[in-house]
Amino acid sequence: MPSGVLAVVGDYGPERVTHKATQDALVAAGARFEWLATEDAERATDDELAGYAGFLVAPGSPYRSMEGALRAIRVARELDVPLLGTCGGFQHIVLEVVRDLLGDADAEHAETSPDAPRLAVTPLACSLDGTEGEVRFAAGSRVAELYGAEHSVEPFFCSYGLNPEYRPRLEAVGLRVSGWDAEGEPRTVELAGHRFFLGTLYVPQARPAAAGTHPLVAALLDAAA
Repeated sequence: MPSGVLAVVGDYGPERVTHKATQDALVAAGARFEWLATEDAERATDDELAGYAGFLVAPGSPYRSMEGALRAIRVARELDVPLLGTCGGFQHIVLEVVRDLLGDADAEHAETSPDAPRLAVTPLACSLDGTEGEVRFAAGSRVAELYGAEHSVEPFFCSYGLNPEYRPRLEAVGLRVSGWDAEGEPRTVELAGHRFFLGTLYVPQARPAAAGTHPLVAALLDAAA
């Protein structure tokens, strides 16, 4: 791939609202990027994936290749490549860390394996698909620093999130919940010690274009530059 290019990990479909929003937001920001299908990410070597300047793991799960999405996330985590995972990207960040750092190799996502005995990602109490909601940020967190604010209202397109049983174990290995809703449900995670590794259950790039480049998207592009 060309040097300095951001990989948008996902199976692009122009009819998907979140994919069109992602495409439009990156074009408006002047980003150099290309869509990386999850099947291609699965076939790529670690060195090939590490050649990207950064990753945006797009909404749109279930992905055609869950293993491809997880592979890109693992490479970014292990090799300090900037990464922002949104919606399905958040969910697969959780799944990758549960499998590869916590060692629960049989952990699954309820969307694709609802009857699995060990679920890292489970249905939300209420679907957030097509809604907007307030997200509150932990004082001193990276996400609060990037927003320059204690809270924000963001667009959601998801129905699955972090299984709360995993939160203490995830935070023990450095994947911290740094944003939550009014009821305390996790909405953002960030990895301690990494130069840029964030997951949002919402889709920041779907914020109206009139508001300008979202601060998280801008920060990802800065980190990848």
